[in-house]
Amino acid sequence: MKSFEITTPMGREPRLDDIRKVAAEVLHLRRNAIINVIDPTKSFQPEMKNADAVCRISHRSIDARTRGEVKVVYRVDAYKSFENFKEYEVAPYKDVHDAEPVIVVGSGPAGMFAALKLLTLGLRPIILERGKDVHARKTDMARLSRTGEVDPDSNYCYGEGGAGTFSDGKLFTRSSKRGDIREVLYQFVSFGADRSILVDAHPHIGTDKLPRVVEGIRNCIIEHGGEYHFQNRVEDITRLKSGVYNVKAVDSTGEKAKKVVYKANAVILATGHSARDIYEMADAKGWPLEPKGFAMGVRVEHPQDLINKMRYRGQWEEGFPAAEYSFVEQVLGEGPDGEQVERGVFSFCMCPGGILVPSSTEPGTTVLNGMSNSARNSRWANAGVVVQIEPGDEPEQYHGDGAFSLMNFQHDVEKKMHDWVAEQRKPDGTPYNPMAAPAQRMVDFCEEELSEDLPQTSYHPGVVSAPLHELLPKGIAERLQQAFPAVNLHTMRGYYTNDALLLGVESRTSSPIRMTREENYQSPAAPGLFPCGEGAGYSGGIVSSAIDGINCAEAAAKFLRGEETPAETEEKEETEVGE
Repeated sequence: MKSFEITTPMGREPRLDDIRKVAAEVLHLRRNAIINVIDPTKSFQPEMKNADAVCRISHRSIDARTRGEVKVVYRVDAYKSFENFKEYEVAPYKDVHDAEPVIVVGSGPAGMFAALKLLTLGLRPIILERGKDVHARKTDMARLSRTGEVDPDSNYCYGEGGAGTFSDGKLFTRSSKRGDIREVLYQFVSFGADRSILVDAHPHIGTDKLPRVVEGIRNCIIEHGGEYHFQNRVEDITRLKSGVYNVKAVDSTGEKAKKVVYKANAVILATGHSARDIYEMADAKGWPLEPKGFAMGVRVEHPQDLINKMRYRGQWEEGFPAAEYSFVEQVLGEGPDGEQVERGVFSFCMCPGGILVPSSTEPGTTVLNGMSNSARNSRWANAGVVVQIEPGDEPEQYHGDGAFSLMNFQHDVEKKMHDWVAEQRKPDGTPYNPMAAPAQRMVDFCEEELSEDLPQTSYHPGVVSAPLHELLPKGIAERLQQAFPAVNLHTMRGYYTNDALLLGVESRTSSPIRMTREENYQSPAAPGLFPCGEGAGYSGGIVSSAIDGINCAEAAAKFLRGEETPAETEEKEETEVGE
């Protein structure tokens, strides 16, 4: 196989004859060779009989680095014979109505793809989800934005599809060494995602399309014999001497909540990065936990027109995709003992043409996230800009909290943001929406001045002018104050502006706790229990979580069959760029 690139002006697809011409040169074939060209973004693939070679478009990206015409760059893989080429196919799902069960706690990306993998392995997934189905949870999220009322079991983090369902559905990852990304992308396409995700450099599905995709996954799992149990919050997991797990849950689907017990010999625990009650249960049972680095900062909102102008170097035209950005700066700041320590400051979960949403999972806290529809056509662009926090970076008062040190620190910052807004009043004396966010213009934040007024924002619960430079922990605030002007100098001239709004706080970048597991993916204290995904501290986004779910499902199958499980490729978290 040999690869080459074809470039076209923005908005124009490459001509198939141009691809064939270059392929013939690369493969040293005659100029009139018959070459079949496969474009994965098309649902129909014409096949030329007796072809001498086959080409496949494998990657597509936008190049606006130089002034002049904006280009699209296509990478094409060329194979000299059909024997050397095989289009990827998803393994078939089996009928598992009468198969051995595996309990999957959580229906986010890790839980869903673990369940799909179990179907291919002939095992019956029983999915327990504390939240509601993907459509019912929209009502609770709307109420959260409108009134500030938080349902602790149904919100932007909890419910079918997990947090990723309502955060754009970005699918760019660096975790390919942990599994075959195609297994995730091709299944998403089979359930309704646009085929463009198979080749785009920064693929995304869109918040408006993800509910239908997630529902399709659920229907597939049920049709093949799996089970979904919504509004079933797990409160206890016990392993009996026989090896059977009793998973006790509170079922809130009826008029009166009731306790139910599910049984299986293997449990995949994929509860997401915000399920504090699961960590507390694990700690009480003696399952090993440890603090894990995460990141905290603010949500930054710019006018999308401004980002388009910067990223396209003034060449943006109507019809071009909304521009996105990413950056990393290494910045010195005060460490836990007063010394200067370098930490990364980076953009996270960038949402071009997006909106900001409240992501609190309990009353009395303020947490923000971003999301975009597939068209990415709102007036604003937003991204988390966060500072890396390592175990030991938290203030001294948390050092005695063991595995919960960073989580307790995280929680208190979220509470501080909420409490500050709760103390403020509107000019007419009435309180603000409980989910209103403390906010400050970017330059004002860096110069430590309270903003006299605030720009318009996509954040529906509203904003309150606040001294974020004081509300944020010192080590985070001072690094952000250095990073914003540095980004303006090194990466994007025009980024550092008072037209940009900072909102607090962006704190749920990943889990601040890791559930320790061995090379066979099992908890060392509980054979047959598989901590999985973001909540366990082994992934950081939709695709890496899905891959971890697939790996845990394979490990669970080998455990149940008495087979030896191979070692993991990598133990530490893989964070998806932009997630």
